Amino acid sequence: MLLLARLARYCAITAGLLLTLITLATCASLIGRNTTGATLVGDFELTGVVAGAAIALFLPWCQLKRGNIIVDFFTAKASDKTNARLDQFGTLLMGLVMALLAWRTGVGGLNAFDTRSGTMMLGFPEWIVYASMVPPLLLTAVISIWQALSGNTDEVQA
Repeated sequence: MLLLARLARYCAITAGLLLTLITLATCASLIGRNTTGATLVGDFELTGVVAGAAIALFLPWCQLKRGNIIVDFFTAKASDKTNARLDQFGTLLMGLVMALLAWRTGVGGLNAFDTRSGTMMLGFPEWIVYASMVPPLLLTAVISIWQALSGNTDEVQA
Protein backbone atom coordinates (compact mmCIF):
# COMPACT_ATOMS: atom_id res chain seq x y z
CA MET A 1 0.00 0.00 0.00
CA LEU A 2 2.97 2.30 0.57
CA LEU A 3 3.75 2.26 -3.16
CA LEU A 4 0.14 3.14 -4.00
CA ALA A 5 0.22 5.96 -1.45
CA ARG A 6 3.42 7.37 -2.94
CA LEU A 7 2.05 7.20 -6.47
CA ALA A 8 -1.17 8.89 -5.34
CA ARG A 9 0.84 11.64 -3.64
CA TYR A 10 2.96 12.20 -6.77
CA CYS A 11 -0.20 12.43 -8.86
CA ALA A 12 -1.68 15.05 -6.50
CA ILE A 13 1.56 17.06 -6.47
CA THR A 14 1.69 16.95 -10.28
CA ALA A 15 -1.92 18.13 -10.46
CA GLY A 16 -1.17 21.00 -8.10
CA LEU A 17 1.85 22.04 -10.14
CA LEU A 18 -0.15 21.91 -13.38
CA LEU A 19 -2.93 24.03 -11.91
CA THR A 20 -0.39 26.53 -10.55
CA LEU A 21 1.27 26.85 -13.96
CA ILE A 22 -2.00 27.30 -15.83
CA THR A 23 -3.14 29.87 -13.24
CA LEU A 24 0.06 31.86 -13.77
CA ALA A 25 -0.35 31.62 -17.55
CA THR A 26 -3.95 32.80 -17.29
CA CYS A 27 -2.93 35.72 -15.07
CA ALA A 28 -0.18 36.69 -17.52
CA SER A 29 -2.66 36.53 -20.39
CA LEU A 30 -5.21 38.66 -18.56
CA ILE A 31 -2.63 41.23 -17.50
CA GLY A 32 -1.27 41.39 -21.03
CA ARG A 33 -4.73 41.71 -22.53
CA ASN A 34 -5.68 44.57 -20.19
CA THR A 35 -2.39 46.48 -20.31
CA THR A 36 -0.64 46.00 -23.66
CA GLY A 37 -3.29 44.21 -25.69
CA ALA A 38 -1.04 41.14 -26.02
CA THR A 39 -2.58 37.86 -24.98
CA LEU A 40 -1.77 34.19 -24.87
CA VAL A 41 -3.63 32.68 -27.80
CA GLY A 42 -5.74 29.70 -26.77
CA ASP A 43 -5.37 30.26 -23.03
CA PHE A 44 -8.90 28.94 -22.46
CA GLU A 45 -8.03 25.76 -24.38
CA LEU A 46 -4.95 25.21 -22.28
CA THR A 47 -6.99 25.78 -19.13
CA GLY A 48 -9.48 23.11 -20.18
CA VAL A 49 -6.77 20.64 -21.10
CA VAL A 50 -4.88 21.12 -17.84
CA ALA A 51 -8.02 21.10 -15.70
CA GLY A 52 -9.12 17.77 -17.20
CA ALA A 53 -5.76 16.19 -16.53
CA ALA A 54 -5.57 17.67 -13.02
CA ILE A 55 -8.98 16.34 -12.03
CA ALA A 56 -7.93 12.82 -12.99
CA LEU A 57 -4.60 13.28 -11.20
CA PHE A 58 -6.33 14.27 -7.94
CA LEU A 59 -8.61 11.19 -7.89
CA PRO A 60 -6.09 8.64 -6.51
CA TRP A 61 -5.23 10.88 -3.54
CA CYS A 62 -8.90 11.57 -2.89
CA GLN A 63 -9.68 7.84 -2.83
CA LEU A 64 -6.65 7.04 -0.69
CA LYS A 65 -7.69 9.65 1.88
CA ARG A 66 -11.37 8.59 1.69
CA GLY A 67 -12.25 12.09 0.55
CA ASN A 68 -15.27 11.14 -1.52
CA ILE A 69 -18.68 12.30 -0.40
CA ILE A 70 -20.63 9.63 1.44
CA VAL A 71 -24.36 10.07 1.83
CA ASP A 72 -25.43 8.15 4.92
CA PHE A 73 -28.96 9.45 5.25
CA PHE A 74 -30.51 5.99 4.89
CA THR A 75 -27.82 4.14 6.84
CA ALA A 76 -27.33 6.54 9.77
CA LYS A 77 -29.15 4.19 12.14
CA ALA A 78 -27.64 0.98 10.75
CA SER A 79 -25.09 -0.96 12.75
CA ASP A 80 -21.37 -0.32 12.40
CA LYS A 81 -20.96 -3.72 10.78
CA THR A 82 -23.63 -2.96 8.17
CA ASN A 83 -22.10 0.45 7.44
CA ALA A 84 -18.64 -1.13 7.11
CA ARG A 85 -19.96 -3.68 4.61
CA LEU A 86 -21.78 -1.00 2.63
CA ASP A 87 -18.62 1.13 2.58
CA GLN A 88 -16.65 -1.88 1.39
CA PHE A 89 -19.19 -2.56 -1.36
CA GLY A 90 -19.23 1.11 -2.40
CA THR A 91 -15.44 1.15 -2.53
CA LEU A 92 -15.46 -1.94 -4.75
CA LEU A 93 -18.00 -0.28 -7.06
CA MET A 94 -15.80 2.82 -7.16
CA GLY A 95 -12.86 0.68 -8.24
CA LEU A 96 -14.85 -1.03 -10.96
CA VAL A 97 -16.20 2.30 -12.26
CA MET A 98 -12.69 3.79 -12.30
CA ALA A 99 -11.41 0.76 -14.21
CA LEU A 100 -14.25 1.21 -16.72
CA LEU A 101 -13.44 4.92 -17.05
CA ALA A 102 -9.74 4.15 -17.56
CA TRP A 103 -10.59 1.66 -20.30
CA ARG A 104 -13.00 3.99 -22.11
CA THR A 105 -10.63 6.95 -21.73
CA GLY A 106 -7.89 4.82 -23.27
CA VAL A 107 -10.19 3.91 -26.16
CA GLY A 108 -11.09 7.59 -26.59
CA GLY A 109 -7.40 8.49 -26.62
CA LEU A 110 -6.65 5.92 -29.30
CA ASN A 111 -9.53 7.27 -31.37
CA ALA A 112 -8.28 10.86 -30.92
CA PHE A 113 -4.81 9.70 -31.98
CA ASP A 114 -6.12 7.87 -35.06
CA THR A 115 -8.23 10.82 -36.17
CA ARG A 116 -5.53 13.36 -35.28
CA SER A 117 -8.10 15.49 -33.46
CA GLY A 118 -6.90 18.63 -31.75
CA THR A 119 -8.13 21.76 -30.05
CA MET A 120 -9.59 24.49 -32.28
CA MET A 121 -7.20 27.39 -31.69
CA LEU A 122 -3.90 25.70 -30.97
CA GLY A 123 -4.39 22.34 -32.59
CA PHE A 124 -3.15 20.73 -29.36
CA PRO A 125 -3.44 16.93 -29.81
CA GLU A 126 -6.36 15.71 -27.72
CA TRP A 127 -4.92 12.22 -27.36
CA ILE A 128 -2.28 13.62 -24.98
CA VAL A 129 -5.01 14.67 -22.55
CA TYR A 130 -6.63 11.25 -22.72
CA ALA A 131 -3.26 9.55 -22.26
CA SER A 132 -2.51 11.66 -19.19
CA MET A 133 -5.83 10.64 -17.62
CA VAL A 134 -5.55 6.86 -17.99
CA PRO A 135 -2.77 6.17 -15.43
CA PRO A 136 -4.39 8.09 -12.54
CA LEU A 137 -7.76 6.51 -13.30
CA LEU A 138 -6.13 3.08 -13.20
CA LEU A 139 -4.34 3.97 -9.97
CA THR A 140 -7.64 5.06 -8.44
CA ALA A 141 -9.17 1.74 -9.50
CA VAL A 142 -6.30 -0.24 -7.96
CA ILE A 143 -6.46 1.73 -4.70
CA SER A 144 -10.25 1.31 -4.49
CA ILE A 145 -10.19 -2.40 -5.23
CA TRP A 146 -7.33 -2.91 -2.76
CA GLN A 147 -9.26 -1.04 -0.06
CA ALA A 148 -12.40 -3.07 -0.77
CA LEU A 149 -10.73 -6.48 -0.85
CA SER A 150 -8.57 -5.83 2.20
CA GLY A 151 -11.53 -4.45 4.11
CA ASN A 152 -9.50 -1.31 4.77
CA THR A 153 -11.95 1.47 4.02
CA ASP A 154 -10.46 3.87 6.58
CA GLU A 155 -8.39 6.88 5.59
CA VAL A 156 -4.79 5.91 4.87
CA GLN A 157 -1.95 7.97 6.28
CA ALA A 158 0.62 8.60 3.57
